[in-house]
Amino acid sequence: MAQTPLDYTAAGVDYSKIDPLKILAQKAASATAGNLPSHGVSEIPGSRGESAYVMDIGGVLIASITECLGTKALVADAVRPITGKTHYDSIAQDTIAMAVNDLITVGATPLSIHAYWSAGGSEWFADEQRMVDLVTGWQKACDVCKVSWGGGETPALAGVVEAGRIDLAASSVGIIPSRDRLTLGDRMQDGDAIVLLASSGIHANGVSLARKLVERLPEGYASKLSDGRLYGEALLDPTTLYVPVTEALFAAGIVPHYSANITGHGWRKIMRHPGSFTYRIHTLPDVPPVLAFMQEHAGIDDREAYGSLNMGAGFAFYVAAEQAEEVARIARSLGVKAWVAGRVEAGPKQVVIEPLDLTYAADELHLRA
Repeated sequence: MAQTPLDYTAAGVDYSKIDPLKILAQKAASATAGNLPSHGVSEIPGSRGESAYVMDIGGVLIASITECLGTKALVADAVRPITGKTHYDSIAQDTIAMAVNDLITVGATPLSIHAYWSAGGSEWFADEQRMVDLVTGWQKACDVCKVSWGGGETPALAGVVEAGRIDLAASSVGIIPSRDRLTLGDRMQDGDAIVLLASSGIHANGVSLARKLVERLPEGYASKLSDGRLYGEALLDPTTLYVPVTEALFAAGIVPHYSANITGHGWRKIMRHPGSFTYRIHTLPDVPPVLAFMQEHAGIDDREAYGSLNMGAGFAFYVAAEQAEEVARIARSLGVKAWVAGRVEAGPKQVVIEPLDLTYAADELHLRA
């Protein structure tokens, strides 16, 4: 007897309930911008609703973001008895990636990272190996992104965070050295190319679904993928840090017309730009084995899979058509697979994935007030 498909809503994540809160918060937040002029500061209004917020401080553009890891630490804790590793070095990179990969979408160079590690009790910090892995992984990710770890907060919140668990988050601040580098989509136009950068796996979105799926697997996290790896181990591959790619593009004189970090909402995020464009995809990246495994065993179709998971594409650049191949080449030179995967067209706001005969309409993504 066939099992009921296990979609993202069944895993406890329903964006139709979460997104209205985001929009309500955006409206309230927008009203607070009037507090800035008294400090000699102004916001860049076009950054409202984008992945990072930008302010003009005496002619200097500063971008900022706060992001959390989500539930991936629960996977690390569950997989540790199987692999003998804490995996918290990878978890650290995931957390930083959630912040900096959002920050760079507006054209910023990340400068600093602050940590928020909230544990369910002080006993969490007594596990020396786990703490060493978390700290060394955090430092290594900072070094890859060439940012300073400025500090953070490590509260023990018994009764708020479950005992034996930790909630990881990061904030990041960056600088946009010139107005020409500000990337809010005002230069995007009909005919631009879409360059997709490969993901390393699930990254840190869709993990609730990945965890729920374990309940259906006789071998749980020890289940084997098509490439022979363990399901739980592959889930813990760290999120790709895309900062080196954007920095290399800027050094080459290439400023994307727009950028999108493909996280929650999957490929629907490709139409994050506020304007009305059709995003026509003609080339699909390779689907990581862990995501193909999830789609198969959760029994979900392509619409649900590509609408919730990254399915092999972790970041999107929208660039002038004549620059597309060079953008992909630069990414590949840094060890990140990349594809000139589609084009931007004038037309209704939608994502059209031609190889899958799949279309996401504008009303399937609600991120802006």
